[in-house]
Amino acid sequence: MDNGSLEEWLHPSTGTGEVTEVPKILSLIQRLNIAIDVASALDYLHNHCETPIVHCDLKPSNVLLDGDLTGHVADFGLSRFLSEPTMSVSGNQSSSIAIRGSVGYAAPEYGMGSEVSTYEDVYSFGILLLEMFTGKRPIDHMFSGNLNLHNYVKTTLPELVLEISEPLLLQEGTTNVVEAHRHSRLSVRAPKIEECLTLILGIGIACSVESPTNRKDISDVASELQSIRRNLLN
Repeated sequence: MDNGSLEEWLHPSTGTGEVTEVPKILSLIQRLNIAIDVASALDYLHNHCETPIVHCDLKPSNVLLDGDLTGHVADFGLSRFLSEPTMSVSGNQSSSIAIRGSVGYAAPEYGMGSEVSTYEDVYSFGILLLEMFTGKRPIDHMFSGNLNLHNYVKTTLPELVLEISEPLLLQEGTTNVVEAHRHSRLSVRAPKIEECLTLILGIGIACSVESPTNRKDISDVASELQSIRRNLLN
Protein backbone atom coordinates (compact mmCIF):
# COMPACT_ATOMS: atom_id res chain seq x y z
CA MET A 1 0.00 0.00 0.00
CA ASP A 2 0.96 3.65 -0.37
CA ASN A 3 2.58 3.97 3.05
CA GLY A 4 4.08 0.51 3.34
CA SER A 5 3.86 -1.38 6.61
CA LEU A 6 3.59 -0.28 10.22
CA GLU A 7 7.01 -1.89 10.77
CA GLU A 8 8.63 0.70 8.49
CA TRP A 9 7.09 3.55 10.47
CA LEU A 10 7.83 2.21 13.93
CA HIS A 11 11.43 1.23 13.13
CA PRO A 12 12.54 3.28 10.09
CA SER A 13 16.21 2.53 10.71
CA THR A 14 15.60 -1.11 9.77
CA GLY A 15 14.64 -0.25 6.20
CA THR A 16 16.68 -0.45 3.02
CA GLY A 17 19.09 2.26 4.11
CA GLU A 18 17.78 4.75 1.57
CA VAL A 19 17.62 8.33 2.77
CA THR A 20 14.11 9.80 2.65
CA GLU A 21 13.36 13.50 2.53
CA VAL A 22 10.71 13.29 5.24
CA PRO A 23 11.28 10.96 8.21
CA LYS A 24 8.46 8.53 8.88
CA ILE A 25 6.96 9.72 12.14
CA LEU A 26 3.58 8.70 13.53
CA SER A 27 1.90 11.04 16.01
CA LEU A 28 0.04 9.84 19.08
CA ILE A 29 -3.36 10.15 17.44
CA GLN A 30 -2.15 8.44 14.26
CA ARG A 31 -0.86 5.48 16.29
CA LEU A 32 -4.11 5.33 18.21
CA ASN A 33 -6.10 5.42 14.96
CA ILE A 34 -4.05 2.54 13.54
CA ALA A 35 -4.47 0.54 16.77
CA ILE A 36 -8.24 1.01 16.50
CA ASP A 37 -8.14 -0.05 12.84
CA VAL A 38 -6.33 -3.28 13.75
CA ALA A 39 -8.56 -4.00 16.74
CA SER A 40 -11.65 -3.42 14.58
CA ALA A 41 -10.29 -5.76 11.91
CA LEU A 42 -9.70 -8.50 14.50
CA ASP A 43 -13.15 -7.91 15.99
CA TYR A 44 -14.62 -8.47 12.53
CA LEU A 45 -12.59 -11.64 11.98
CA HIS A 46 -13.37 -13.09 15.41
CA ASN A 47 -16.95 -12.01 15.99
CA HIS A 48 -18.65 -10.92 12.78
CA CYS A 49 -17.65 -13.42 10.10
CA GLU A 50 -19.96 -16.34 9.34
CA THR A 51 -17.05 -18.56 10.38
CA PRO A 52 -14.64 -16.93 12.86
CA ILE A 53 -11.08 -16.49 11.60
CA VAL A 54 -7.84 -16.38 13.60
CA HIS A 55 -5.03 -14.50 11.89
CA CYS A 56 -2.23 -16.32 13.77
CA ASP A 57 0.59 -13.95 12.76
CA LEU A 58 -0.24 -10.40 13.78
CA LYS A 59 2.84 -8.14 13.85
CA PRO A 60 3.84 -4.68 12.54
CA SER A 61 5.03 -5.96 9.16
CA ASN A 62 1.58 -7.49 8.58
CA VAL A 63 -0.22 -4.19 9.16
CA LEU A 64 -0.26 -2.17 5.94
CA LEU A 65 -1.00 1.56 5.76
CA ASP A 66 -2.86 3.20 2.89
CA GLY A 67 -2.59 6.80 1.72
CA ASP A 68 -4.61 8.03 4.70
CA LEU A 69 -2.55 5.95 7.16
CA THR A 70 -5.52 3.67 7.76
CA GLY A 71 -4.30 0.32 9.05
CA HIS A 72 -5.13 -2.90 7.17
CA VAL A 73 -4.38 -6.37 8.53
CA ALA A 74 -2.59 -8.39 5.84
CA ASP A 75 -0.91 -11.75 5.16
CA PHE A 76 -3.38 -14.51 6.03
CA GLY A 77 -0.96 -17.30 5.17
CA LEU A 78 -1.18 -18.84 8.64
CA SER A 79 -4.79 -17.95 9.39
CA ARG A 80 -7.31 -20.59 10.44
CA PHE A 81 -11.09 -20.89 10.37
CA LEU A 82 -12.81 -21.81 13.64
CA SER A 83 -15.61 -24.26 12.99
CA GLU A 84 -16.62 -24.84 16.61
CA PRO A 85 -18.61 -22.42 18.80
CA THR A 86 -15.95 -22.90 21.48
CA MET A 87 -13.79 -20.57 19.37
CA SER A 88 -11.04 -23.14 18.87
CA VAL A 89 -10.22 -25.65 16.16
CA SER A 90 -9.85 -29.37 16.52
CA GLY A 91 -6.52 -30.82 17.60
CA ASN A 92 -5.76 -32.31 14.19
CA GLN A 93 -6.12 -28.90 12.55
CA SER A 94 -3.89 -27.33 15.17
CA SER A 95 -1.18 -29.93 14.82
CA SER A 96 -1.00 -29.31 11.08
CA ILE A 97 1.06 -26.20 11.85
CA ALA A 98 4.45 -26.86 13.40
CA ILE A 99 5.04 -23.17 14.11
CA ARG A 100 2.34 -20.52 14.44
CA GLY A 101 3.10 -16.83 14.60
CA SER A 102 6.38 -14.94 14.95
CA VAL A 103 8.88 -14.83 17.80
CA GLY A 104 7.95 -12.12 20.28
CA TYR A 105 4.35 -11.87 19.08
CA ALA A 106 3.23 -15.50 19.38
CA ALA A 107 1.23 -16.35 22.49
CA PRO A 108 2.95 -18.53 25.13
CA GLU A 109 0.52 -21.38 24.50
CA TYR A 110 1.72 -21.62 20.87
CA GLY A 111 4.65 -23.73 21.98
CA MET A 112 2.54 -26.01 24.16
CA GLY A 113 0.55 -27.69 21.42
CA SER A 114 -2.59 -25.75 22.19
CA GLU A 115 -5.50 -25.49 19.80
CA VAL A 116 -5.84 -22.35 17.72
CA SER A 117 -8.05 -19.74 19.39
CA THR A 118 -8.93 -16.07 19.13
CA TYR A 119 -7.08 -15.56 22.43
CA GLU A 120 -3.83 -15.92 20.52
CA ASP A 121 -4.61 -12.99 18.23
CA VAL A 122 -5.50 -10.91 21.28
CA TYR A 123 -2.09 -11.66 22.79
CA SER A 124 -0.32 -10.62 19.58
CA PHE A 125 -2.39 -7.45 19.46
CA GLY A 126 -1.41 -6.64 23.05
CA ILE A 127 2.27 -6.95 22.22
CA LEU A 128 1.75 -4.89 19.06
CA LEU A 129 0.05 -2.18 21.11
CA LEU A 130 2.90 -2.07 23.64
CA GLU A 131 5.42 -1.84 20.81
CA MET A 132 3.52 0.97 19.08
CA PHE A 133 3.54 3.20 22.14
CA THR A 134 6.88 2.35 23.74
CA GLY A 135 8.86 2.07 20.52
CA LYS A 136 10.47 -1.16 21.75
CA ARG A 137 10.37 -4.45 19.90
CA PRO A 138 9.40 -7.54 21.91
CA ILE A 139 12.70 -9.07 20.77
CA ASP A 140 14.79 -6.07 21.87
CA HIS A 141 18.20 -7.08 23.24
CA MET A 142 17.23 -5.64 26.64
CA PHE A 143 14.70 -8.42 27.12
CA SER A 144 16.16 -11.65 28.43
CA GLY A 145 15.39 -14.21 31.11
CA ASN A 146 12.11 -13.32 32.82
CA LEU A 147 12.09 -9.79 31.47
CA ASN A 148 9.92 -9.29 28.41
CA LEU A 149 8.01 -6.36 26.92
CA HIS A 150 4.86 -7.24 28.87
CA ASN A 151 6.63 -7.36 32.24
CA TYR A 152 8.72 -4.30 31.42
CA VAL A 153 5.62 -2.18 30.90
CA LYS A 154 3.57 -3.78 33.69
CA THR A 155 6.14 -3.05 36.38
CA THR A 156 6.44 0.61 35.41
CA LEU A 157 2.78 1.59 35.14
CA PRO A 158 1.46 4.06 35.99
CA GLU A 159 4.22 5.97 37.77
CA LEU A 160 6.85 5.71 35.02
CA VAL A 161 4.61 5.80 31.96
CA LEU A 162 6.37 8.85 30.55
CA GLU A 163 9.77 7.20 30.91
CA ILE A 164 8.85 4.07 28.95
CA SER A 165 6.75 5.72 26.23
CA GLU A 166 8.03 6.49 22.76
CA PRO A 167 9.97 9.79 23.09
CA LEU A 168 8.32 11.26 19.99
CA LEU A 169 4.93 11.03 21.69
CA LEU A 170 6.21 12.97 24.68
CA GLN A 171 7.56 15.70 22.40
CA GLU A 172 3.99 16.22 21.27
CA GLY A 173 3.05 16.83 24.87
CA THR A 174 5.67 19.55 25.29
CA THR A 175 4.71 21.32 22.09
CA ASN A 176 1.04 20.88 22.91
CA VAL A 177 0.20 19.98 19.34
CA VAL A 178 -1.19 16.68 18.07
CA GLU A 179 -2.46 16.07 14.56
CA ALA A 180 -6.07 15.01 14.96
CA HIS A 181 -7.27 14.87 11.37
CA ARG A 182 -5.73 15.67 8.01
CA HIS A 183 -7.06 19.23 7.99
CA SER A 184 -7.23 20.07 11.69
CA ARG A 185 -4.93 20.34 14.69
CA LEU A 186 -5.72 20.76 18.35
CA SER A 187 -3.82 21.34 21.55
CA VAL A 188 -3.38 18.50 23.96
CA ARG A 189 -1.91 19.09 27.39
CA ALA A 190 0.81 16.81 28.62
CA PRO A 191 -1.32 15.46 31.54
CA LYS A 192 -3.96 14.28 29.09
CA ILE A 193 -1.32 12.56 26.97
CA GLU A 194 0.05 10.87 30.10
CA GLU A 195 -3.45 9.68 31.03
CA CYS A 196 -4.13 8.33 27.55
CA LEU A 197 -0.78 6.55 27.33
CA THR A 198 -1.40 4.92 30.71
CA LEU A 199 -4.79 3.63 29.56
CA ILE A 200 -3.48 2.42 26.20
CA LEU A 201 -0.53 0.57 27.71
CA GLY A 202 -2.86 -0.87 30.34
CA ILE A 203 -4.95 -2.39 27.55
CA GLY A 204 -1.80 -3.82 26.00
CA ILE A 205 -0.94 -5.45 29.34
CA ALA A 206 -4.46 -6.86 29.74
CA CYS A 207 -4.34 -8.35 26.25
CA SER A 208 -0.93 -9.99 26.67
CA VAL A 209 -1.33 -11.77 30.01
CA GLU A 210 -0.07 -15.34 30.06
CA SER A 211 -3.43 -17.01 30.75
CA PRO A 212 -5.49 -17.04 27.50
CA THR A 213 -8.90 -16.90 29.19
CA ASN A 214 -7.86 -13.85 31.23
CA ARG A 215 -7.18 -11.78 28.13
CA LYS A 216 -9.58 -9.07 27.07
CA ASP A 217 -12.13 -9.64 24.33
CA ILE A 218 -11.10 -7.78 21.19
CA SER A 219 -14.51 -6.14 20.84
CA ASP A 220 -14.09 -4.58 24.29
CA VAL A 221 -10.57 -3.52 23.33
CA ALA A 222 -11.81 -1.71 20.21
CA SER A 223 -14.50 0.09 22.24
CA GLU A 224 -12.05 1.14 24.96
CA LEU A 225 -9.53 2.47 22.44
CA GLN A 226 -12.28 4.48 20.74
CA SER A 227 -13.24 5.93 24.12
CA ILE A 228 -9.62 6.92 24.74
CA ARG A 229 -9.53 8.63 21.34
CA ARG A 230 -12.69 10.60 22.11
CA ASN A 231 -11.17 11.74 25.38
CA LEU A 232 -7.95 12.73 23.64
CA LEU A 233 -9.78 14.76 21.00
CA ASN A 234 -12.26 16.31 23.42
